[in-house]
Amino acid sequence: MGLLEGRRTRRDFDPGENLLLEYSTPMRFGDLVFRPRLVPTLLLALPIPLFFGLGLWQLDRAEEKGLQAQILSARANMPAVSLATPVSDTEALRFRKLVARGTYSADEQILLEGRRHGGHNGFHVITPLHIEGGDLRVLVNRGWIPSDRAGLPTPAPVAEGFVTVTGEAHIPEAPALALHGGPDAAIAWGGRWPYLTMELYRATVGYPVQPVAILLDPEADGGFVRSWPRELPKEGMHIGYALQWFAFAAIALVIYLRLSLERGPKPA
Repeated sequence: MGLLEGRRTRRDFDPGENLLLEYSTPMRFGDLVFRPRLVPTLLLALPIPLFFGLGLWQLDRAEEKGLQAQILSARANMPAVSLATPVSDTEALRFRKLVARGTYSADEQILLEGRRHGGHNGFHVITPLHIEGGDLRVLVNRGWIPSDRAGLPTPAPVAEGFVTVTGEAHIPEAPALALHGGPDAAIAWGGRWPYLTMELYRATVGYPVQPVAILLDPEADGGFVRSWPRELPKEGMHIGYALQWFAFAAIALVIYLRLSLERGPKPA
């Protein structure tokens, strides 16, 4: 009986004792007690890791763009690549210097509309170069010419005979919003195109064409106004996005803590 005297069973408890059983102790910060609520937790606390992860992802993207910019800048200082033979790896030529020798095909020259320079409307002059020793062509962007008062292009004469063309590799791309396109549309454009891609041009001719174009060197003869922008990958944009996501995470955390902390009685 000695052991049993010190033990109480569930039936021995008196309901009038108002016994409170605490299974957990709330987290305290001085006089403040942390009491998380369901709705703020779902709306604010749970997205915080997502915001933080998106910020880290943008930092990784910024690092990738920085490395790409370094690689592309280094390519500009490498020796020029000859286009005497067909190119297989187009991306490897991006920003590389190119050289080709042949004759311009004046009757196949096209103009790209809607090109502006110095606040004036005009055209880019695209002239195919028939590379010597075969049937292969490469498109040469010889620069910008202004339009006259009627909106028509000013003359763009083409050099005769063999020429050696040097310049930077360029891969023409369609605009983000192209209202019409395709081989049939390109054929209907005639000698004035709204934009240029190598796929469209190849579909309109019956001879092989290099998959890259040449931006004619500004110091070379036979061209017009040439001010080629170098669009290197920009890491700053991704760093800005990362800071925004980190700011969202911080704001959500502050609001969540503000809603989840309340003053409570001092512990005994």
